Amino acid sequence: MADLSLIRNFSIIAHIDHGKSTLADRLLQETKTLSDRQMKAQVLDSMDLERERGITIKAHAIRLFYSALDKKIYQFNLIDTPGHVDFTYEVSRSLSACEGAVLVVDASQGIEAQTLSNLYLAMENDLEIIPVVNKIDLPNADPQRVTEEIVDLLGCNEEDVICCSAKEGLGIVELLEAIVKSIPPPKGDPDAPLQAMIFDSIFDTYRGAMPLIRVVNGTLHKNEKVRFFSTGKVYDADEIGYLRLANVPTEQISAGEVGYFFASIKEVADTKIGDTITTAVNPAKSPLGGFVDVKPMVFSGLYPAVAENFAELRDALDRLKLNDSSLTFVPESS
Repeated sequence: MADLSLIRNFSIIAHIDHGKSTLADRLLQETKTLSDRQMKAQVLDSMDLERERGITIKAHAIRLFYSALDKKIYQFNLIDTPGHVDFTYEVSRSLSACEGAVLVVDASQGIEAQTLSNLYLAMENDLEIIPVVNKIDLPNADPQRVTEEIVDLLGCNEEDVICCSAKEGLGIVELLEAIVKSIPPPKGDPDAPLQAMIFDSIFDTYRGAMPLIRVVNGTLHKNEKVRFFSTGKVYDADEIGYLRLANVPTEQISAGEVGYFFASIKEVADTKIGDTITTAVNPAKSPLGGFVDVKPMVFSGLYPAVAENFAELRDALDRLKLNDSSLTFVPESS
């Protein structure tokens, strides 16, 4: 069972193109999660579209192990979030699974609109903020001016702001140490009835839905029957584990940890983001505080060019809805 005092759950939040994905990749390298040979630009951006456009769309959750200067080995759960304005809902889901956030600001651009909106989301979730000025290696970088902007915004001291260059690897150890010292460990009782929150879900063509969960109380064991609070449906969790660059199966995940499970969930609608799961044998009395249903902002009508493809379009939308719970759709006929 994991020692809660050695766990740190955090996100990296930033405006688009302020170097968030590069910083995430550098943390993976510094903690030996991947070798120098494996290092590929934007490792956490797994979708082709993400790497092509240089933006992070999906939230990823990856576990790192860091040997700190105090000689202890810490478990970091890094939940990578989008920085682009269109993906604010993805950010809010991910932040609710964390205790802290690394706020990244470009040393040449300074604080921008999305920096503020993501910061306010983090503050709404009562997260500990670690401010970072990135890209200090750029010729037009002005880290002193940007540091003063951050101090004015957060009311922190100048020495609390970490200056780094994710591209050059400068200031990375200082950031890792700040995560250990500043972000509080998660709270929770591993012996209580299971309460775990789904903060994201990935669709696997062969195995069905793979919900990503943050365990708040209790312990989830392999082959345990789990019940979804919103639907009341029960599934057999035949594989549980945590994410590194690939899935790492394990026998259990306990309070404070972040992981995934497979349970042959074929109905995409059954994995609702923000839902609470518990065990069927010893269920929790109540769910965790849920998410507010996102309200649609853009409305569109879609139809296939060939009428015979209607079923394929509906199935594709079903799969898309699994990975993006801000999407809602209803079939209509005229």
